[in-house]
Amino acid sequence: MGTGTKYGEHYINNINIIMLFFIALIPINFTCFADDPGKKESYIIVIDPGHGGKDPGAIGSFSSEKNITLAISLKTGEYIEQNLKDVKVIYTRKTDEFVDLDVRSDIANKNNADLFISIHVNSNNEHNAYGTETYVMGYTKDQANLDVAIKENQVILLENDYSNKYEGFDPKSQESYIMFTTRQNIYLKQSLELAWMIQTQYKNQIGRYDRGVKQSGFWVLYKTTMPSVLTETGFISNLKEEKFINSNEGQENIAASIYNACKDYISEIRKKSVMPAVIKDTLGPATDSLKLNTIPNGKIVFMIQVVTSNKKIATKPANFKNTKDIVELSSGNKFRYATGVFSDYNKAVSYRKQMEKIYPDAFVIAVKNNKILPLREALEQDKR
Repeated sequence: MGTGTKYGEHYINNINIIMLFFIALIPINFTCFADDPGKKESYIIVIDPGHGGKDPGAIGSFSSEKNITLAISLKTGEYIEQNLKDVKVIYTRKTDEFVDLDVRSDIANKNNADLFISIHVNSNNEHNAYGTETYVMGYTKDQANLDVAIKENQVILLENDYSNKYEGFDPKSQESYIMFTTRQNIYLKQSLELAWMIQTQYKNQIGRYDRGVKQSGFWVLYKTTMPSVLTETGFISNLKEEKFINSNEGQENIAASIYNACKDYISEIRKKSVMPAVIKDTLGPATDSLKLNTIPNGKIVFMIQVVTSNKKIATKPANFKNTKDIVELSSGNKFRYATGVFSDYNKAVSYRKQMEKIYPDAFVIAVKNNKILPLREALEQDKR
């Protein structure tokens, strides 16, 4: 790579270059053997074989996308289940059946998954297009990236009452994709890490052409509440690649690559979550932290949010890596869990830095009358 790092025909922005450097430091081992990154809580990975049933997906000269994605997904899950301890695999489908897009993300959310991986096959009118690319959720003006999202999202047209079901979203209209600009994806960094690991495996271990990590508006990623990626494993429109992704060897290699990426990702996340025993054993309430139930009505306070869940979690330290003084804040159909109560924003920021040792994605929230406020609005009110 020279100055202005380039994958395929797309330039990578600065944050992605930094991410690539980080990933390059991680040792990759293609050999699939049992790995135990440490005695940590179990992981749940949802694997989503694209398309299915009445939706064949992309069509090649002799095969359809739905069958390839199912075969690769089942092989990927088998690698994970056989080689990673304390990791549970859930599939959005295990047979040739049609599954609505919103149901796929619901399966991941309802099972409180740690990772969501949607497996697909690419297609292009240019039959010489080849290689792999992995997407994370985001809005893009790049026409090539948008075309891929439009192709994958059109499955909703096969669903009943899709207009009401998908909030008026029209998968064929480029204007509809503007809605994805309002989505603040708090799992973007982790999604990028996993996406880079998958692409690194494809390139370095099985010699696939790397078209890069990209962003676009995929509905199946839009609604997930965990790190999520959609990986395009090859071009069914390219006869050479179609043969490869239909072969047992090709599917095994792709599945092993995704498995190894998951293994490396989980290992890295668990390393970040490990705390020195002396800190973990003595972790208590934040210094200068207040009691939420003693805060007068109308008073704005700042807390550190550590977990968001679709299910209610008992607020005992054992459920939150031995963190004490966890408070539950309900917001819509979500349960948000936070710790530390500060009247001073700067003290909350300081405590967040401590909490990052346990929860790397912890962030400061503003609370008023037990309800979460937009942080900027709260800071402006607090100045008055």
